[in-house]
Amino acid sequence: MLNYDFMQNAFIAGTIVSIMAGYIGVFVMARNMSFISHTLSHVGFAGAAFAVFLGINPIYGLLIFTITMSYLVGHLSVKAFRREATVSVMLGIFLGLGLLFLSLTPKSTSYVNSILFGSVVSITRDDVKLIFILALTVIILLSIFYRKIKFDSFDSIGAKALGVNSKLISIFFLVLLSVATSITVPLVGALLMFVLLTVPASAARYLTNKVGYMIAISISFALIGTWAGIALSYYTSLPTTFFIASIEGLFYFISLGYFNLKK
Repeated sequence: MLNYDFMQNAFIAGTIVSIMAGYIGVFVMARNMSFISHTLSHVGFAGAAFAVFLGINPIYGLLIFTITMSYLVGHLSVKAFRREATVSVMLGIFLGLGLLFLSLTPKSTSYVNSILFGSVVSITRDDVKLIFILALTVIILLSIFYRKIKFDSFDSIGAKALGVNSKLISIFFLVLLSVATSITVPLVGALLMFVLLTVPASAARYLTNKVGYMIAISISFALIGTWAGIALSYYTSLPTTFFIASIEGLFYFISLGYFNLKK
């Protein structure tokens, strides 16, 4: 299996993306931003489709669209963006834009499907390098500002009382989330990128209250799901996204069951 270059690329990209997603995902859930990661997936879809229309790497389109959206959300305020009407309008607009750009592109249906649902076969060595650089940047920046982001995420009232600039941290975190969202696309696709960013972390929250352990468990779940998903996809010729989503969902329900048994 690993004799093939595309499988090596898939495992390398999958590993770095899973570590990053499991790490940042803990803070996504702590800040109640799962709805934003879901919205960013639709925004990312429009960005990827726009990049395909222009004939450039979809990741660049993803970065432009998601970072722009993150900046707008940060200034609009997360609280205002949470309103159902706002979310519905944004989802509709960007989903429509994505479909428009895809209808105008001459690319084949298989290429379009790889953007929507991910494709390990389409991950090139250049993609791996770009994903590695961006994911490592997210991990490093998240680690540098770990204490402030952790404080603001798990005790926002206390952080404000001590003079922490929550709005600035929110904008900074949203930009990191937009980058994380963008580089998850080659693995699980634009429409299901939020799976790796939310489900492993959600499962980890049922198993421990300690942030450090939560991050370790979340990363472990993301890695196992990704590795197993890629391997099963290779041997069965079924979509990688299906296996990753199913395995992460299984971890979630097992963790939820364990949490309920402890009560």
